Amino acid sequence: MVHRPVLLERCLALARPALEHPGAVAVDCTLGLAGHATAFLRSCPEARLIGIDRDRQALDLAAGRMRDEGLADRFTPVHAPFDQLDQQLDALGVGQVDLVFMDLGLSSLQIDQRDRGFTYRQDAPLDMRMDTSQELTAAQVLAEYDQGHLADIFSRYGEERYAGRIARAIVEARQEQPLTTSAQLDRLVDRVVPRGHRPPGNPAKRVFQALRIEVNGELDRLRRTLPQAILRLAQGGRLVVESYHSLEDRMVKRFMAPGLHVDLPAGMPVVPDQARPYLSDLTHGAIKADPAERERNPRSASVRLRAVEMIGSIPEERRRRLQAEARGEVSDGRHRHVGHGSESRRRL
Repeated sequence: MVHRPVLLERCLALARPALEHPGAVAVDCTLGLAGHATAFLRSCPEARLIGIDRDRQALDLAAGRMRDEGLADRFTPVHAPFDQLDQQLDALGVGQVDLVFMDLGLSSLQIDQRDRGFTYRQDAPLDMRMDTSQELTAAQVLAEYDQGHLADIFSRYGEERYAGRIARAIVEARQEQPLTTSAQLDRLVDRVVPRGHRPPGNPAKRVFQALRIEVNGELDRLRRTLPQAILRLAQGGRLVVESYHSLEDRMVKRFMAPGLHVDLPAGMPVVPDQARPYLSDLTHGAIKADPAERERNPRSASVRLRAVEMIGSIPEERRRRLQAEARGEVSDGRHRHVGHGSESRRRL
């Protein structure tokens, strides 16, 4: 089943001005089932689109949809994580682009497929891999990470108040039986979190979010991808990002901020070119779904849409920092990466 993309008309309105010229190039870094991508191509007949996704099944289905809709000649599928943006564009011989679009979080395919284990709403193996060829799964995290590491993940990536209690309960429970299914984890969290101190909804929601982020390295990949995207934009090009939880949205907001403001002390009589803003805020904060869309599409309830346009040259000092961030050499320290694929993983 192909679901209607979140905030589709808003995204089209933001993307269209950058793509209405011959030879325009869009990059959809989170292709999924190509809901946004097909709409971009139908709306902008002179544009072509590069669709990136780390989920091979989603990529194959998206390519089939493009063929069915007669758009395949303007579409290039790429199987890769989006933090390989520079590498993949170089391989295709593409320099600057006119649109970089990111719809973060889970695709409809990942949500709907029970055996992927992304949701607490149905019992399934605790997998949570967006790229099923990678080794690390959610079940491995629960089985192999020590108590302190689990608590760190739940606190940082889930902003879970009872991270320590939940981590301790997991370590105790796995001595008797491995936690391998979403129902097991859901029941454990339900037992541990005090009923009088629960936020609305399922108490396991934050733990599942934290596990998914850890398994897929989502925040680290986003941190590396945003500077790659902005460095690739042509003048008049646009970066459009949909986020679904506060950690993503804060990262996107902080990343965009330096390009939106004059980088000088107040009261300077003349603003030199190298200190002028190089981005324009197209959304003036985050756009949220209206009540009608939230009713029609529950996935849109948490969306935050931000977009900027490239309006000037990036100052050389800022450019060097962006290049370092794209290589993963600079961290803001707020969300230190604590596990995925790294030697810092602490196991029993």
